[in-house]
Amino acid sequence: MAARKPETLLRQYALSFPEAWEDFPWGESVFKVRKKVFVFAGKPEGSKGFHLAVKLPQSGREVLLSPFAEPTGYGLGKSGWVSLVFENPKSAPMPLIKQWVEESYRAVAPKTLIKQLDAD
Repeated sequence: MAARKPETLLRQYALSFPEAWEDFPWGESVFKVRKKVFVFAGKPEGSKGFHLAVKLPQSGREVLLSPFAEPTGYGLGKSGWVSLVFENPKSAPMPLIKQWVEESYRAVAPKTLIKQLDAD
C-alpha cells in the first residue's frame, strides 16, 4: 500500500477536531474552528513541497530554530504563527506536525471545545 500524502494526512487530522472545517478563502486550503483559522495549508504557486502555517504560542520559538521553519508573513509571525516548508514532502515529520496542529487548534479554539477535546 502506498504511503499517503502529507496533505491528505494533515486534512484528515485537522478535520478530526471538534467543529473543525475546511475553507478556501484565497483559493488555498485553511482549517478553521468556528470562524478562526488554526492551519493555513496553501502552497506557493509552482512549489512541489509541503507547506503549512500554524499558531505555536508554546513551542514556536523552539520550532523556529529548525531549517524548515520561519515566522509567517503578513505580520502573523508576531502573533506566534510559524510557517513550515518541506521541499520533499516525504521528509515532513507527521508526528510533530500533528502536535503542532493540535497546539494551534488549542490556541484559537473556544474553551468549551478544548474541554470537549480533552474529554474525548
